[in-house]
Amino acid sequence: MNFLTHLLNGISLGSVYSIIALGYTMVYGIAKMINFAHGDVIMVGGFIIFTLMSTLGLNPFFSVLAAMIVCTLLGMTIERIAYKPLRKAPSLAVLITAIGVSYLLQNLALLIYGAESKSFTSVIPVKALSLFDGRLSISGETLVTIPLCIVIMIGLNFFIKKSKTGRGMIAVSEDKEAAVLMGVNVNKTIAITFAIGSAIAAIGSALMFSAYHNLSPTSGAMPGIKAFVAAVFGGIGSIPGAMIGGILLGVIEILSRAYISTQLGDAIVFLILIVVLLVKPTGILGRKIQEKV
Repeated sequence: MNFLTHLLNGISLGSVYSIIALGYTMVYGIAKMINFAHGDVIMVGGFIIFTLMSTLGLNPFFSVLAAMIVCTLLGMTIERIAYKPLRKAPSLAVLITAIGVSYLLQNLALLIYGAESKSFTSVIPVKALSLFDGRLSISGETLVTIPLCIVIMIGLNFFIKKSKTGRGMIAVSEDKEAAVLMGVNVNKTIAITFAIGSAIAAIGSALMFSAYHNLSPTSGAMPGIKAFVAAVFGGIGSIPGAMIGGILLGVIEILSRAYISTQLGDAIVFLILIVVLLVKPTGILGRKIQEKV
């Protein structure tokens, strides 16, 4: 029964990683860049929810909705100010800029909220489910997180494949120059991609901090890195890959901590990633892309 508990906790944690990883995989798949400030957008979403609930006493649903709006605007602002001018710059310049934006957001949060961790109140109204005469308890966060991850993944996949904007995203991801000739507004498409990824990050932050409660200016850093690892694990650029990679990562992390070592849990996760990439460099569902010369 302990194994089943750990497995469910791993799937729940992995579902959060999957939701956050969607932002990475969408931005990379369409704009061909890694937005390392994405983890700090998660942190901003957490502080928005915390402030609205603890200071203003706002309903959890409306607090999460407000966080989604703020994170959407933040993502679009970051893209417009920091990344758009570097559209044709070397990838190293974009990477350094992303790291700079990440530290900027962390230090702004540090100035506003201080370094002390805040206690985050869960936004999940669902009560824990007890099974097998109390031997198995499934938290409300787990009961909500896993189905919500599946719904988001299916909805996003449907949006990209069936909507005009989604088909524009596919066109931009394949060939920006050809997309322009087809009448696709590349700048608008990339901005929408950042907006969607940031809105989903706000949902991820609500689920993550509801389960783990501690919120600080650096709270988004490690989950952001792990979500990026999940995106690479599953095949960066693939939406189903982000989900599979995230869930596998969460399960591996929780089982490693439970049965091997609590201190070595993260190291084991990254070690397995290295092994997977040595065997299949494109990730589980990734595909090789021919570079034009």
